[in-house]
Amino acid sequence: MDVSASAAGKTSAVVVDTSGVHIMTIRFCQCPDARTPDKQMFEMGIFPASFTRPKTAFTFSLLNDFILDNLECGTSAMNYYSKLRRITSRTFPHSVPDRYRELMRVVRQWRQLKLLKWNGFGHDREDPKDGELALFCPACPQPGINVTLPTEYDDARPGWLYARSLVMDGNFKAEHLHPAHPEDEVWLTDGKCFMVGRARYQ
Repeated sequence: MDVSASAAGKTSAVVVDTSGVHIMTIRFCQCPDARTPDKQMFEMGIFPASFTRPKTAFTFSLLNDFILDNLECGTSAMNYYSKLRRITSRTFPHSVPDRYRELMRVVRQWRQLKLLKWNGFGHDREDPKDGELALFCPACPQPGINVTLPTEYDDARPGWLYARSLVMDGNFKAEHLHPAHPEDEVWLTDGKCFMVGRARYQ
């Protein structure tokens, strides 16, 4: 879809929703002060797969539904999209446009946006610092926050109350997750969550 090809702003696009995969005609606003087509899609509750020449878009409700299915039911993106193709056409699901790769990319971006919102960066242009997107653990002893360190040693105080355990583990079965082309990888939360940044790790 070439958004600039139509002077009237009318174009067709594949819109994926919980109700199925739909080929729809979208007419963008062409007023002099109109927003770009991708921002108009966001205002309609649709996440475009491309910000320059959007040919595919996913509704916000679908992205939230997939994240919940993936979290609670362990549904993979491929199985989820196969379900959408079956909902769209029970007789010929293979004839439904395949937007699995686009779904994978958009879901990554959607997760990051939700993570930024949950951690207070939804209305701020400030970039989060290292570790600021990690969840705070109230069970871990945090001096000055949820535990007061004693000024002197006391046998009556249990030692485990002030103990912090640091555990390091390795997933030796994740060799298949190594990217074939690491130079093409896009790091959305490098060092911002629980894992250390690539530069510090290396």
